[in-house]
Amino acid sequence: MFSIGDFARHGRVSVRMLRHYDALGLLRPARVDPATGYRSYEASQLARLNRIVALKELGFTLEQVATLLADEVPAERVRGMLTLRRAQLQAALAEGAARLARVEARLRTIEDEGRPPAYDVVVKELPATRVVELTGVAAGFGPEAIGPVVRPLCAELGRRLASADVTPAGRLTCYYEQRGEDEVVVHAAVPASVGAGELNGLAVAELPRTRAATLVHHGAIDGVLPSWQAVTRWITAHGLSSAGPQRELYLDCPDDPAAWVTELQEPVS
Repeated sequence: MFSIGDFARHGRVSVRMLRHYDALGLLRPARVDPATGYRSYEASQLARLNRIVALKELGFTLEQVATLLADEVPAERVRGMLTLRRAQLQAALAEGAARLARVEARLRTIEDEGRPPAYDVVVKELPATRVVELTGVAAGFGPEAIGPVVRPLCAELGRRLASADVTPAGRLTCYYEQRGEDEVVVHAAVPASVGAGELNGLAVAELPRTRAATLVHHGAIDGVLPSWQAVTRWITAHGLSSAGPQRELYLDCPDDPAAWVTELQEPVS
């Protein structure tokens, strides 16, 4: 038998919480001394305590926990619930990290205001290129809108290329067309020498020959905003105008997004 303090220590909860569970009927002590009122617990009760804490961490109220325990939820189901919750928390952490990266990018653009440009913009002639592509629609140009569309789109493009027996003749390029006030068509494309035939749902498109202001961005694409705005300021300072959809040419995409290298291409006239 364990005192309430020892049982709390072994179960990694507070004594106050054990008293609360007792009051709600969730976890009664194995014995209560009639003279002193001291509560004692058995080691076997740790299993019930673990279920209570796990279900709480899943977001259930204590009333719902009581119902689930009364139904004797098996350990396999609790594990399944915890696995789902873990995936949800990991997704939330990833989204939080992406949001922080976007905030940092905005802060860098603010800090760069009034400073001499620290970016090397180069004007290039981009040749006409035939590509195979997939498209999706995003609700705006913000990274929080583009990211959830472009990432699965690129992954699906890779899968379909293999099934269609298409060999890429160049690197992945994403380009973006504004179709409505808050609607952006996202294109994930790769150059390829293709003709007629079944392409596993891939569309064939022609990227026109164009002159473009380009800049090489080093780092995660979530932090690309300062680089794109540097291109915009350079275009304005040199008396040019945007003349087509922005493109992102992915030069190197290792496992660590912070090591990515992307060429930003803004067609100009």
